[in-house]
Amino acid sequence: MDMQLPLDQINQRAWTTRDAFREFTREKMWTDAGEEAAFARIANECRGQPLLDIGIGAGRTVPLMMHMSSDYTGIDYTASLLEQSRKRFPGVDLRHMDARDMAALPSDHFALTAFSWNGIDCVDYDDRVRILREMHRVTRPGGLVLFSTHNRGGPGFDERPRQLLPRLCANPLRFGWRVLRAARLLPLATWNYRRNVRLHRDFEGYSIRTAAAHYFGIVIVYTTLPEQRRQLEALGFEVDAVYGSCEGDLIPPGQQTSDAWWLHFIARKVS
Repeated sequence: MDMQLPLDQINQRAWTTRDAFREFTREKMWTDAGEEAAFARIANECRGQPLLDIGIGAGRTVPLMMHMSSDYTGIDYTASLLEQSRKRFPGVDLRHMDARDMAALPSDHFALTAFSWNGIDCVDYDDRVRILREMHRVTRPGGLVLFSTHNRGGPGFDERPRQLLPRLCANPLRFGWRVLRAARLLPLATWNYRRNVRLHRDFEGYSIRTAAAHYFGIVIVYTTLPEQRRQLEALGFEVDAVYGSCEGDLIPPGQQTSDAWWLHFIARKVS
């Protein structure tokens, strides 16, 4: 693409709101069945090995990764979220670092480099390539990368604020609650959407859209199965497995489309 879109600046603003902080600090394990299946697939291979966790936010993945290995490094470029992680996990190697430039980390070192919760989608496409190149550099030959990415063929693509309108139901109390909720959320969501819609773009294999999360306050990359496979292979990876988010199903190598909200890619460094 020939223009730099300020996606990460927009998204960082959304992540530091009070509602976002409340979401990030909720006690939960897996984002979805696909993430759980992907971790189960790699756990034995990565047990006791050096692990890198990118985009840790407030620390959801820290115990998940450290269950596999205590040789763990976590990074995030949002200082306020990283501070919460440090408070929750004192003594753990957690660093303020941007995944586009991980020069402070050694090359060919980590057995697993992971970037969860679709974090790689929150920068523009050129920066996405930079991140994957850095993930390739720091991963040892034969090592694994694991990341999730929004699916352009899934139900989350091209969402609009009108989906927040209250659905009719027979229970008047429940419907009244839905009306009140819509009255609270819809103005902010509509304002965010109208502000961000100017950044929408469509390209071969991927698109940029406002996502419904954080009241339509984030702008992200949605990609296709073939494009993400192509990109990984071009950067020196071999795709080991892809899991859909909804059912945790393993997507066959030849499958070109999926109706999952997002996709979990496991790839191996081959060059």
